[in-house]
Amino acid sequence: MPTARPAEPADLHYRVEPSDLHAHLFRVVLTLAHPAAGQEVSLPAWIPGSYLIREFAKNLQQLKARQGRRAVPLTQLDKHRWRVDCRPGRPLELRYAVCACDPSVRSAWLDAARGFFNGTSLCLRVHGQEAQRHTLEIASTDATAHWSVATGLDALATDERGFGLYGAADYDELVDCPVELGTFWVGHFDACAIPHRLVVAGATPSFDGQRLLDDTRKICEAAIRFWHGTAGKAPHASFLFLLHAVDDGYGGLEHRNSTALVCGRRNLPRQQQEAKAGENYTTLLGLISHEYFHTWNVKRLRPAEFSTYDYSRENYTDLLWFFEGFTSYYDDLLLRRAGLIDDAAYLKCLAKTINQVLQTPGRAVQSVAQASFDAWVKYYRPDANTANATISYYTKGALVALCLDLTLRREGHATLDDVMRALWTRCQQGPMTEADLHAALHACAGRPFDAELQQWVHGTAELPLADLLAAHGVDLKAETPQLAQRLGLRVAQDHGLRIQTVLRGGAAEKSGMAAGDEWLGVEARGQGWRVRKLDDVAFYAGTETALTAWVARDGRLLRLALELPARGQAGSARKKARHGTATPAQPDTISLTPSDRNALRRWLD
Repeated sequence: MPTARPAEPADLHYRVEPSDLHAHLFRVVLTLAHPAAGQEVSLPAWIPGSYLIREFAKNLQQLKARQGRRAVPLTQLDKHRWRVDCRPGRPLELRYAVCACDPSVRSAWLDAARGFFNGTSLCLRVHGQEAQRHTLEIASTDATAHWSVATGLDALATDERGFGLYGAADYDELVDCPVELGTFWVGHFDACAIPHRLVVAGATPSFDGQRLLDDTRKICEAAIRFWHGTAGKAPHASFLFLLHAVDDGYGGLEHRNSTALVCGRRNLPRQQQEAKAGENYTTLLGLISHEYFHTWNVKRLRPAEFSTYDYSRENYTDLLWFFEGFTSYYDDLLLRRAGLIDDAAYLKCLAKTINQVLQTPGRAVQSVAQASFDAWVKYYRPDANTANATISYYTKGALVALCLDLTLRREGHATLDDVMRALWTRCQQGPMTEADLHAALHACAGRPFDAELQQWVHGTAELPLADLLAAHGVDLKAETPQLAQRLGLRVAQDHGLRIQTVLRGGAAEKSGMAAGDEWLGVEARGQGWRVRKLDDVAFYAGTETALTAWVARDGRLLRLALELPARGQAGSARKKARHGTATPAQPDTISLTPSDRNALRRWLD
């Protein structure tokens, strides 16, 4: 019979109090029962799942140390690390505050309506004692007397609202369980006999909680059965969804037995809404599916470089195209298999991904493996040149998964589903390398896939999308390009026309336009016209192709000769996708339509 965990603080104990809501301050007391001489502590510089050094220590303030009544000197060693000149063997108490002003899922937030935090933002790491048991006490105040708490941590001694004592086996578990505080909606369901909770903060009165519960359950059951079949047991004993609804926002972060999500309020299902999921709601369901799939693919089946997290620095891997990209392939596919979207909606989602890749000139510059490695300095730090120099490991990785799946199915020996399950058996609990993927593909398909992976993952050639899709009952067609595509521009059109990105080799670049320019007007046939949106350009140009563009740059007015490409100049998407002749300067918009519904459903079912 298992021994119950004790309901008292561990040798490493954190007390977190939302002390000043209007100042956005959490107060933290860390008690070490057995500190080392010259004990070092630090706050992580990043959070696993979000590959950017975020310098959480910038929000920590008023750090002080005591042993009994004696104040203990502290020495800051670098940007996020301190040495405590304490006596060994005597309890040590560290007190500090953290300013919580980040409304994303990656850090911490506190105001009069809501609190949220990840342990990486609040909990100092005690060097040399990371593997010991940790406890977290979440304290209430008069200002939060009506709040509740939700977290995936093991509850040891908590009240009916969730305030009290929680336990974690080690530091990794402590910081991998985000905490939600406030007044929120809570729902429960079982998926394949596993209890799940769904917490929603910020919803409007029209929110249809029961529909979201029902649909999330279908997603979870589809994922569990994907990995384990009908008789398998998932690796988590329970699961918690923390969803924050905001006016405008989107994102998620995976954790071992929970996920933190943010969505726009208009993405939530509403009471008396039609049964068919609209595009906004489908976007939310895809996010839920994506983060839940990560429970297996990256949290347990993880790259070798993540077998032990180094919280102080970048943890490089060139496999994010697999862990994020393959998850992105399956997130919408599992919605289709769960019956939440139909074939047409799935193909629309897939077409969106293909268009995002085709309309990114950087796909001819950077391989998706290099994009994975460079995530720390490029993906999370976009600028005006990002589209020209990089490719997303999410979208390109999803298309690599698509091509592998369709190739396997066309050859008739296996599917990518079989490969994923083989990897789970081979590498569950990690670590995983690309060699493991090669081995799993070879074992399932009966032949090596080295050439395909070299070309699709480590090279920049176009993927054979059109031929593979055609073999599975889908026709890829080029659509008439919009003016922004014909020009090679990405623009903002709020209160004027401002250029955000000039795509490599396009008409806009040839004219001399630059990111940051304000496009003020055009001249055609000797007449000048004020423009405030791109539609104005087309309207005043008429059939003319030789224009003069007036732009403002750094306080100067510039006249630029602009050659407007013809409407049909986008070229053949099918030809480009098949033969690798895509021209970054003139990206396509494609659509996907069924040509053989039986073949399509053999793939999607």
